[in-house]
Amino acid sequence: MIAHWQGKRVLVTGAGGFIGSHLTERLVALGATTRAFVHYRGDGGWGWLEHSTMKEDVEVVLGDITDRDSVLQAMQDMEVVFHLAALIAIPYSYQAPLSFLQTNAQGTLNVLQAARTRGVERVVHTSTSEVYGTARYVPIDEAHPLQAQSPYAASKIAADKLTEAFALSYGLPVVTVRPFNTYGPRQSARAIIPTIATQCLTDGKVRLGNLTPRRDLNYVDDTVEGFLRAATAPQAVGRTINLGFGRAVSIEELTKLIATLAGKPVQIEQDEERMRPAGSEVEQLVADNRLARELLEWEPSVPLEEGLQRTIEWIQGHLDVYRPGLYVV
Repeated sequence: MIAHWQGKRVLVTGAGGFIGSHLTERLVALGATTRAFVHYRGDGGWGWLEHSTMKEDVEVVLGDITDRDSVLQAMQDMEVVFHLAALIAIPYSYQAPLSFLQTNAQGTLNVLQAARTRGVERVVHTSTSEVYGTARYVPIDEAHPLQAQSPYAASKIAADKLTEAFALSYGLPVVTVRPFNTYGPRQSARAIIPTIATQCLTDGKVRLGNLTPRRDLNYVDDTVEGFLRAATAPQAVGRTINLGFGRAVSIEELTKLIATLAGKPVQIEQDEERMRPAGSEVEQLVADNRLARELLEWEPSVPLEEGLQRTIEWIQGHLDVYRPGLYVV
């Protein structure tokens, strides 16, 4: 693995985000010549890369994934592209569906067109388990029907299908990885685990929406390893591959587990503001990860309890970046 990445010219879109920053750091550690495409902000910030001990070893390019020219310029001389840039907050997608379509679908189209123009060796495109909707059967394999239960999911299905079209129409060497719920240090407050953990650590009450949905949780280091293997496995080209643990836990069970690990007895309260529209709630996601095991020789290595403990400890040391108790859309 290390020898493959030594000196490899790699672009990561969405590199300032949660998974993107971890992936960028891992690529640098492996010896890749790494360019980070980070969403332009007025303060010139680099997202989580701003705080990285490896930021001096990364070429940071500020831009907007919806701007075709900036994407094309960022991809110059690149051999491998990891495309993670996206809007991902499901509740916000109810309020701003056009923004999600522009960022997730148009942005992906820009990446695919630029990759074709630049002649890159491989594009690893990031999907999401949300495209499956509520499971019709479990575990969910890659042949499971797609169902958009939120504008976010619809925008990601569009992005996935554009990626599929470029593979079949133009022979673009792409791989679509479909992570189930990734968690770990640096995840934003709009995600369920930081939402629970910050409230556990600061209050005797945890306010949540629906407690019954079941999610398949995968620690960020394992997800990053799946991305790296998707970029190197010859047989992965043209395929869509689930990255999930294969174990589901309900939101209520997850809350009790986090409270136990944090050593904080809590009271769970349902908050109407946090409830999603009934038809939009995805009730169950459980990954069938056999294809990842077969094609990528990948399997998750961090047990849920261990990953949660690492995450809780990180959040406890970084509570200043969160606003516990405030509902973040």
